[in-house]
Amino acid sequence: MKEVLLSLGTGTVVGLLFAVFKLPIPAPPNLAGVVGIVGIFLGYLVAVKMGWSK
Repeated sequence: MKEVLLSLGTGTVVGLLFAVFKLPIPAPPNLAGVVGIVGIFLGYLVAVKMGWSK
């Protein structure tokens, strides 16, 4: 859990810096894009758990 919170905090700081310096965000700019990335990760986990990936 500590790792997740540190990642969230780091991501928040980086996102703030990108906004302050008016840089394009290196992630999908909307919730649907972020959910898509989570879906890719979950699909990967399922494939590994089912033994479909080596």
